[in-house]
Amino acid sequence: MDYWILLILWALVALIFALYIRRSRRRLRRIRHEREALETGEARMFSFLHVLGEAIETDTTPSRLYHMIVDGVEEVVNARGGAFYLINEERELLAPKYISENCPPLIGLPPDVLQKGANDPRAIESYMRLAQVRIDEGILGHCLALGQPIHVPDIKSHEAFRDAFSGFRGDVAAMLAPLRHAGTDIGVLAVARNHEDGPFKKNDFDVFKSMAEQSSFALGNAMIHMEAHEKRKLEEEFRTAREVQRVLLPAENPVLPGYRISGTNVPARIISGDYYDYLDLGEGRHGIAIADVSGKGLPAGLLMAMCRSVLRALSDAGDSPAQILGKVNRHLFPDIREDMFISMVYAVLDGPGGRVVMARAGHDSPLLFRRATGEVTILKPPGLAVGIDEGAVFERVTRDFEIEMHFGDCLLLYTDGVREAINEADEEFGIERMMEVFRSYAKLGAEASVLGVQREVVAFVDGAPQMDDITLVAIEKR
Repeated sequence: MDYWILLILWALVALIFALYIRRSRRRLRRIRHEREALETGEARMFSFLHVLGEAIETDTTPSRLYHMIVDGVEEVVNARGGAFYLINEERELLAPKYISENCPPLIGLPPDVLQKGANDPRAIESYMRLAQVRIDEGILGHCLALGQPIHVPDIKSHEAFRDAFSGFRGDVAAMLAPLRHAGTDIGVLAVARNHEDGPFKKNDFDVFKSMAEQSSFALGNAMIHMEAHEKRKLEEEFRTAREVQRVLLPAENPVLPGYRISGTNVPARIISGDYYDYLDLGEGRHGIAIADVSGKGLPAGLLMAMCRSVLRALSDAGDSPAQILGKVNRHLFPDIREDMFISMVYAVLDGPGGRVVMARAGHDSPLLFRRATGEVTILKPPGLAVGIDEGAVFERVTRDFEIEMHFGDCLLLYTDGVREAINEADEEFGIERMMEVFRSYAKLGAEASVLGVQREVVAFVDGAPQMDDITLVAIEKR
């Protein structure tokens, strides 16, 4: 009897031991599988980081980088799909920049879209790829507001969709992370699975958080690189535009019987809104124009080029300066923005005798130096700036103004960048100082007047930045 009891006991022990061995083997296999999965996941993540690092160092386009990040994270955590939403410039909306092919919906769908999607799944897919969401709405907005990665086992039950018009009906689990760089939100990265694929595990979430952090760094650096590239490209374009603009300015001063002419243009920026021009009108008549477009930079430069072309096209009609400016105004008015205008002076030298007829379209008043008296006079022909009125008022207000120049007299045309030059003490160069400087140099001639005024302005500002374009034209009677 004892023998059988002992045998049964031994059998039970053997059975328990066998069960333990089998369980241990299963556990070892599970641990081995988990370790292999971890090693595979780590290998995938290191591969992802390597590819991402190479992308940062090259001129990878933003679109390609979005693809790399979403597809890489999706593969490493074995998600069904993923998406990247970028915050727009107004920082009001999240715009889908890349949604992978099989990504489940991550935003609520309006009833009409759901209805169309019941018959045509492409309607839902199209809506997902185009719909922008407010940065404070849905699961994406919740993640952005929270400011940290989140794991949502069931999106449809999340409070972000409670009582929302665009409800969420899918059985979807997701991991989401806000992407930030230098303290600024960039967008939201998300990966998702349908419930039938199984839940995301803790290790998946840990890996996702790490990859999201690296993705933020990559995107931030890519944006900095892209901004620097765009800035260099823009500077090159501006330099090219400046070279084109130089061609539009006189290459040299004209040699005219009875006169000596000198002009210069010093832009405050790469592109100048000022210009001056010399025109041969035939029969011994010559036109001299100076103009200042309101504003600075490229828009002012483009309008300046338009004004020059129109003036040149109309100046040989034989009309008076006021009539020419009237025609220029009628041609340009339809194309000038409401917040822009052009001030200009157009003077015609009527042969070598000294008769000068000019018209002033809201421009700074020319200065006239009389050699006989040594005095400087401010000339104030009436006129309205180009682009303010479509024509009738401009032509009624703008009138010709005639002067006779004698030997040694000097006429100075200039833009407001001269008298409005400001020094470190916030003082303006001013019209009084300008008249004194012109008086001291005018007796030396046209070139001396231009160089002298320019030199005195530089000395006055004493290193302060030039705030406006400076253009000067001096006409000396010989």
